[in-house]
Amino acid sequence: MKPQIHAPAAWSQPIDDFLANLARAGAPRPTRTLRSYHLRRFAADSQTEPWSVTTLDLTDHIDAREWSASTVKTFRSTMREFYRWAILHDLTDRNPADRLPRVRVPAGTPRPAPEEALSAALADADDRTRLMVQLAAFAGLRCREIALVHSDDVTRDLLGWSLRVHGKGGRSRYVPISDELARAILAADGFLFPGNIDGHLSAQYVSKLIAAALPGATAHQLRHRFATRAYQLGGRDIRAVQELLGHASVATTQIYTGVESEAIRRAALAAA
Repeated sequence: MKPQIHAPAAWSQPIDDFLANLARAGAPRPTRTLRSYHLRRFAADSQTEPWSVTTLDLTDHIDAREWSASTVKTFRSTMREFYRWAILHDLTDRNPADRLPRVRVPAGTPRPAPEEALSAALADADDRTRLMVQLAAFAGLRCREIALVHSDDVTRDLLGWSLRVHGKGGRSRYVPISDELARAILAADGFLFPGNIDGHLSAQYVSKLIAAALPGATAHQLRHRFATRAYQLGGRDIRAVQELLGHASVATTQIYTGVESEAIRRAALAAA
């Protein structure tokens, strides 16, 4: 979880009101948490009144950090949204973030977790963490989705067991799971991973536990592994993989699905 940062008094109420507006609009909690962190971090570091902020203040804040292009893009988005909200509520008449340059994020590449890392995690992790690893590696769930798994989400049809996954933006999807995984979830009789966040563990804690069990790999790389194997061994149906991962765009799914080097060689030799 992002650490709580105490923003200067002039920022506190506007930030709280902005976040409340995001909640009313249905923004997911992780989005609100990230927006809150960016705003409070900037406010605490810049010590500038919110309605006196200039584009240069925002640029200096970015330049002082070794951020990835993706993080810069997210920060820019946060500030643009905040000031657009402030203009609509007559708190200011300008948006200093509008003049920040657009950020081009390099296309991602598949990063599936190594098989030896997965094998080590399944062999050495405790029962709870092993279940988390299995949900990421064999069902492609995000850490937030793993945290929300509930025994009521398991269903059975003529083909076998499926898990209702509570995805981003309030969207749900169904992912087929093994008999073994279904039995383990049903045995929980409630949240599979109980905790203090509305009855379940936080996504951040799930990520931490999985990363600790995976030598040299992360929870998200297990999702990449699932996507790559689902594509390569499941008939190379990119739309099916898109549905399994819960992506809004096939373009995003393509980042997750690695192409075997043998297939690349085969294509090149066929064209020669």
